[in-house]
Amino acid sequence: MEAITKFCDEAIVLRTLNLIKKSTRLCHFLQLHSLFLKSSLDHNSNIISHFILPASSISLSYANSFFHSLPITPPLFAWNTIIRAFSNTPTPFHSLYLFRQLQSSHFSPNNFTYPFVIKACARFSSIYHGGMIHSLTIKTGFCSDCYIGNALLRFYADCGEIGFARMVFDEMFDRDVVSWSSMIGAYVCSKTPLEAFNVFQEMRVADEKPNYVTLVSLLSACTKTINLCAGVSVHSYIIRNHIEMGVELGTALFEMYAKCGQIDKALLVFDLMPEKNLQSCTIMISALANHSRENDAISLFNRMEDMGLKPDSLSFSAILSACSHMGLVYEGKMYFDKMVRLYNIKPTVEHYGCMVDLLGRAGLLQEAYDIIKNMPVEPNAVIVRSFLGACRNHGWVPNLDDDLMSKLESELGANYVLAANLFSDRSSWKDANELRLVMKRKGLKKVPGCSWLEVQN
Repeated sequence: MEAITKFCDEAIVLRTLNLIKKSTRLCHFLQLHSLFLKSSLDHNSNIISHFILPASSISLSYANSFFHSLPITPPLFAWNTIIRAFSNTPTPFHSLYLFRQLQSSHFSPNNFTYPFVIKACARFSSIYHGGMIHSLTIKTGFCSDCYIGNALLRFYADCGEIGFARMVFDEMFDRDVVSWSSMIGAYVCSKTPLEAFNVFQEMRVADEKPNYVTLVSLLSACTKTINLCAGVSVHSYIIRNHIEMGVELGTALFEMYAKCGQIDKALLVFDLMPEKNLQSCTIMISALANHSRENDAISLFNRMEDMGLKPDSLSFSAILSACSHMGLVYEGKMYFDKMVRLYNIKPTVEHYGCMVDLLGRAGLLQEAYDIIKNMPVEPNAVIVRSFLGACRNHGWVPNLDDDLMSKLESELGANYVLAANLFSDRSSWKDANELRLVMKRKGLKKVPGCSWLEVQN
């Protein structure tokens, strides 16, 4: 009789697990929940573990409610699942609350629990809580776990603590490609790309092969340092090892070539990419505009629309900038109007800045001034400086009001020189002299322009 009962119970569990696999909507999980209450299946740890994972992906609030209403202490898998789910939400601190509850239960956190909690700390940039979890991993003997080490490394890097990230990296007993890639990416994000190259050299000595993420970070480091030689080496590695040119890797590669002045190679890489998205097209449009290939930029923008990609705010900033560089007033106005009327995108300060720059370069200074005065947002220093520079270049002296001049940065010497020259042009010698005296009193100087150049690599 016991054997028959046990067989029936196992059959019910198997049938229930099969139903859980087929459940794709919240109503399905609610019906299963009712079944659990009637048949006491919510006492079965295996059922709970299989139920809470898909339920949390459908409705985290419901999964959390189910989790806290269980008549037994949830299994550790369920704790990890719900902690992980909250670590990916805008309220990651719930993961810490659950972690403390877990510590009070008869279960102990394992090597899967800690990475989820550390990720939650990174989400709300809490060095205090993350540091406590780090200390706890040392006390409980989990500090040697590679996955936990990687999570701590990324946590400190995300919080801007590159020194602590390096300390974790150096203390790791076992490193995998994720560890090396995370450290390289951390240095790139902290604006120390030369250190990223040093870590890559250590990676090669350790005979660890870079992966897709490593190569993207390396190319980003090449872009930041304008290091064409290193970038070409990375490109060669990609070709030799037959690495698929995905969107992210392809974008990083052609952006590197563009920033290093090799716009034709950048365009070739872009054209050979098997797949393109809105971000890659926008970056390429901006690169073409910066290299005085405005016609190609406009052609690519139109091609992007034909591909079914809907331009966003950044895309229109790129194409408006291209029109500004080439002095295409009609096209610039057309794209601005299309952005507002066709795509219902609210213009930002950057869009208005492009239009002011476009009209200023073309000598349509009154139109540019009207845009500044009628903007629904406050013009920034860049817009005002662009407009005043255009006025100076075209010999047009506007009626400068104090409100407009107050938008210029008060600690930038070039702004005082520009404003003083404009006052001189309209024979306001007293105002011009006062500006120069203020500039001298503050110890400000106009910084001369400069350019990068490469000599013997």
